[in-house]
Formats: sequence, structure tokens, C-alpha cells
Amino acid sequence: MSGHSNLTNRLLASLLLASLALPASAADPTPEDARAMKRFVDALVIMQENAADPIDIDQAFYGGAVPGLLRHLDPHSSFFDPGQFEQLNQMQRSTSKGFGTVVSILPGRVMVLQTLPNTPSSKAGMMPGDEIRGVNNYRLDRMEPEQIIELLTESRQRPVALVLRHPGSLRFEEVRLIPEAMQSPSVERIFLLQPGIGYVRVGSFEGSTGRDIRAAIEELGGQNLKGLVLDLRNNPGGLVTAALETAALFLPPGKVILSAKGRNVPETIERVPAGNVPYTFPVSVIINGKTASASEIVTGALQDHDRATVIGEPSFGKGLVQSVYPLAEKTGLALTTALYYTASGRSIQKPFREEGFELGATAAHPNEETEFKTDNGRPIPGGGGIVPDILSRGLLLTPLEQVLDASASFTTFAAEYIRDHKIEDGWEVPPAMLDQFQLWLGAREIQPTLREWLACRDFVEWRLKEDVYNLALGVAKGDEIQAKYDPQVQQALESVLNPPAFLK
Repeated sequence: MSGHSNLTNRLLASLLLASLALPASAADPTPEDARAMKRFVDALVIMQENAADPIDIDQAFYGGAVPGLLRHLDPHSSFFDPGQFEQLNQMQRSTSKGFGTVVSILPGRVMVLQTLPNTPSSKAGMMPGDEIRGVNNYRLDRMEPEQIIELLTESRQRPVALVLRHPGSLRFEEVRLIPEAMQSPSVERIFLLQPGIGYVRVGSFEGSTGRDIRAAIEELGGQNLKGLVLDLRNNPGGLVTAALETAALFLPPGKVILSAKGRNVPETIERVPAGNVPYTFPVSVIINGKTASASEIVTGALQDHDRATVIGEPSFGKGLVQSVYPLAEKTGLALTTALYYTASGRSIQKPFREEGFELGATAAHPNEETEFKTDNGRPIPGGGGIVPDILSRGLLLTPLEQVLDASASFTTFAAEYIRDHKIEDGWEVPPAMLDQFQLWLGAREIQPTLREWLACRDFVEWRLKEDVYNLALGVAKGDEIQAKYDPQVQQALESVLNPPAFLK
């Protein structure tokens, strides 16, 4: 027994020494903590002495014990072994790189819509309408869109060989690109939907996003605007400070934007700064199921204070405060320490109700209410995420329209068309072009019935116009065309022109 006892004491001492690597704010181990650690060590000693195969202590800790502790908290708390923690640090230090192209990703193929000036792609001779068929000896025609996205994302960090086919050519060409540091603006698009009504699409929340949104609004007309559509669809979030700055653009001083509460974290309340001068024109915010985190903070604040109409589909529901703690042996721990709440008290975090998780609020600050009220007293639902004031689905395509989109027919035909036609701003699709496109489809064994063709003729016309603009005048111009036919954008525009009664 003495050998067993000595081994137990050595492992217990190692565990207690490892606890010294915790942050200074961590409490000293209690007697119950010590007893729990001893129970773990006793089990580990028995396994080490009696298991059929030798026990790898590092694997027992890194792959079993610590992940096992975290598994019952929430899906986002995680342990990083030395290699993973170093990779996390490298990602935080890394520079965003790329090749300067805007592409459309389809099953088995990638179409180039635009090459930015003085970037690796433009210097290599790539042009709108090019089709990328291979990346670093991987054939794209055998891949699904998700696989292609993963391959392209990985290739942006190192030199890459692409196999291209130019529009109208049967020959393939190989080009080699070296990625360069890129500035990807978080404010992706700004234009006027109609005179006096601005449109701003924000793809993420970075350090300068609040200032960039203000600059975009000023470019469109500033306080003289009659209204603004703020598009936060597919925005995964980012910096909370940027969300606070953005919300303050539209709210008066002193208004609560959000609060953060946790079991062992002092409650913090973020308000609009004193002296803030907000914009006062009507606002509509568009969201969907991929609107998350910082973008939900902005949306929730404007909805709670009856400052904007929220349109679209319920948001993702991610409102976690995570802290990363470095530990001994170059390991680390990402731990959920608090949750974010909107001004009305709603938890942004959607409850975890799968894989054994049940977390909708912190244990110390339960959020059991299901209905909350805005400043004007109207009820809004809780339960995680942001539920729009006006539910509006995106564009629904018929089977034929889905085939035309998935086959890249619009982009491919548009690339051939612009070679022989001059395109200027204001260009419209001539009737003969629709007939020409129908014949082009037939030659490629896409032969809709007369009823199918007549039913989707309007869709075909605007999609051709959009892709002609994308390729000839740039993706920004193509987006303006797309917005005119986007049902959620048009619903948001209507809400700006005729604000709902609850905002008045």
C-alpha cells in the first residue's frame, strides 16, 4: 500500500501545483476541492497500476479529465492542449490574406465575378467570368460548396495554383498566386435604395465598424436622409465595443444598450454615452438565422427602445461572454463566464437543449420570463435570439429557378454576352436577350416547358441583369440590382417609408 500511497501523493501534489497556474483572481482550493482532486487521483492511480495498457498521463488530462469537466457546462467552453493553444495565439496574431477576387461558389465550380485592382488575381490576368476548375491539384467538380469554401479559405494563407477557363475558351490555363495582406471592410455595401433612403450592409463588427457606418451614412446624406435600411443578415458578430458604438448612432444619451451578468462576474451595464447626438431618421434592420453575437446586440437595443423595425427571420441566439485563461504547461481554457442581456432584460443566448446542455441564462441570474416589453410597452418574446417585428422570408425559388442558379447559367451566359455588347449604368435587358438565353439553355439540355418559362421570365430577366452588372460594372452595382428584387429589403424599405404605429 505504501507504493500506492506515495504515487497518490505525488499526483495530488502535481494537481495542486498545477492550480498555481490559475489566474490571480481564482480562489484558493477549498477542502472540498482537495477531496474531489484526491478522488480523481485515486481513480487515476488504480488505472495506472492495473490497466491492461499503460496510461498516458497527458492524454488522461488533456483528452479526458478537463474536457470531461467542461462537457457538462455548454458547447462553447473548451480546453486547449499545448498545440491547440499555440494555434489559437497564432490566429490572434495573424493577418488576413487573400487574392483580391469576389467569387460565386456553386456545386463543383467557382465563378469569378470581380477582380480588385492591383491584387494578386488581377496581376495574374484573372477576369470576371473566369471559371476556377481546380485548386492545388484538387478538382472542384467533385466537391460540394462547403468543401470548396473550406479549400479556398485554407489556400488564402499560402501560394496557390489555380486551373482556370476564360469565358468562351475551351482551353484550361494554370495561374499561380501569392496571397497578400487584404483589408476586408466590415461595411460591405452602401447605396441609395431610392432618393433619400439609404442602404448599408455590415458583414461583421471590427474595430472601426462604428466609425465606418457613420461615414457611410454621411456619404449617403447624413441627417438629411429620410430613412435607412441596415442589413445585418449573415453577420456573425465580432467586437462588442463596435456593437456599442453602432447602437449609439441611433439612440439618445443614457439609454441602456446591454448588460452582462454571470455567477462570479460583477454585473456591467453599457449605456449610450452622455452628449451623444444620434441620427433620428426611421430605421429598419434586416436579420436572419446567421445574424449572431454583436449584430444581435445592436438589433436588440434598437428593438427594445422602439427605435427600429426589425424584419426577416429569428436570429442565431449567441450572447456569451467568454474568457480565455492560460494554464500550466502552455495549455489554456476558454470558459463561458457571463451572458449578455438586452435593455429589456432578454437573454440573447438561446438555450442549449441538446447533448445534455440546458443553459438559457446563468444560474445566478435566471431568465425565466418569456415575454418582455419595449420602451413603448409593446410585448416582445424572450427565449434567446431576436425575433423580428415583421417575419419575412427570403426569396423562394421554383425548381427551374434553382436549376438555373445552381448550374451558373446566368453568370456563364452573361460573361459571353458582355464580350460582344457595351454595358453602361442604366442598361436594361433587351427582349431579344431573353430569347437568346432560352436558345442557349436548350443547347445545354435545359429545356423548360412554356408554362415554366413564362412563370420565371421576370426572375430570369433580373438575374441576367444582376450578373451582367456584376461582370461589367462591378459587384457593387450588381448588388443594387439584386436589392430591388430582394423581398426582405423591399419589406424593410416599406417599413422605413411607412413606419409601424409602435414606433411613433
